[in-house]
Amino acid sequence: MGLPRVVLYEAWHRVRRPSIQASTGRLDVVHATGGVVPPAGDAALVVTVHDLAFLRYPQYFSKRGVAFMSRAWALAKRHAGLVVVPSRHTLEDCVSHGLDADRLRVVPWGVSARSVSEQARDDVRLRYRLPSRFLLWVGTAEPRKNLESLISAVARSGTRLPLLLVGPGGWGLDLNELIANSTVEARHLGQVPSDELSVLYDLADVFVYPSLMEGFGMPVLEAMAQGTAVVTSAGTATGEVAGSAGVLVDPTDVDSIAAGIDSLVSDVKLREEFGAAAFERAGAMSWARTAEGIAAVYDEVSR
Repeated sequence: MGLPRVVLYEAWHRVRRPSIQASTGRLDVVHATGGVVPPAGDAALVVTVHDLAFLRYPQYFSKRGVAFMSRAWALAKRHAGLVVVPSRHTLEDCVSHGLDADRLRVVPWGVSARSVSEQARDDVRLRYRLPSRFLLWVGTAEPRKNLESLISAVARSGTRLPLLLVGPGGWGLDLNELIANSTVEARHLGQVPSDELSVLYDLADVFVYPSLMEGFGMPVLEAMAQGTAVVTSAGTATGEVAGSAGVLVDPTDVDSIAAGIDSLVSDVKLREEFGAAAFERAGAMSWARTAEGIAAVYDEVSR
């Protein structure tokens, strides 16, 4: 549209110009999926809201970020015909922040399990100098991910398995300092290619993800799709994703997280049972089902 991205986004949010359809021609539906809400003109507007963490935990975001996302939320409430959310947890959060439930549609995300060969396992073990057994966490290191409590829980647990952390450094905490100041054997691998990430999920004894708040919790579903037993947060979207196929803990209670980890690490049979249940549950959560849900939203909003 001839404008730098940041300028375009601000123009859309502040003055509701320029029109998308001036560049694309006539549209039936405009779907805002990434936190920016453009003017839809005479087209139906659908907005995806992943979560409202910026309202629940504004201290974890920059002031500019909170202001921008709050404006997007206000525009979604005012202009969207329908709002898509990935979980019941996010739906309830949206209702509590002023959006009518009849304008919300839950469409969970999907996952595709990847077949992992023994050669791939050997290659990844060698490349990352992996221990024979380990706990795994995947995500962006930021305060709401609750990494301080996770590391404290691993230290308090009975296990001596190392903790591997995968993902970008993020913001709001110094991950290297956090690891250095703990008694836990932990290592940050940084970002890894998606095919290698699937292998890491496959190799992990337990996937641990006691996040304080998520809109969905994609790493939990990805781990489940590889048949890995999961420990995650009760009463959150990640607990919703895992359901009875995961060990659900109180993310605000270090002892609860530690007990959840111990329950799986110490019992091979239980770990295998949860891994099998996780694989079965993830198998029902396909991208095809997600696409069908989004298509149904488009049909409904454009009638």
